[in-house]
Amino acid sequence: MSDTPCYMIANFRVHDADTYRKYEKGFFPILKRHGGTFFTYDDKHETLEGKSPREGRIVIFMFPSEENARAWWADPEYQAISEHRRAGTEMEFLTLIHGLPPRDK
Repeated sequence: MSDTPCYMIANFRVHDADTYRKYEKGFFPILKRHGGTFFTYDDKHETLEGKSPREGRIVIFMFPSEENARAWWADPEYQAISEHRRAGTEMEFLTLIHGLPPRDK
């Protein structure tokens, strides 16, 4: 397994908070099971330059490798709870970003 981290950035609008909360309750245990780390979210982000993502929530989390990230995404339990996210939000994007590989000293 690669030791290059991968980051996930999501942008979405929550339009049904009760349904979205069902997703949130199941999200964190599955994230942890795949080695993921939650960094932050922001409902009032600010773009300082360039084209802004649309209004809504920005979420950032990471995995120790692309393999972990893809295993999380493909996890049947995650896909089952993600139906609550799909029903409770309007997703703009969920983007996987590859981290830099370790540097040789």
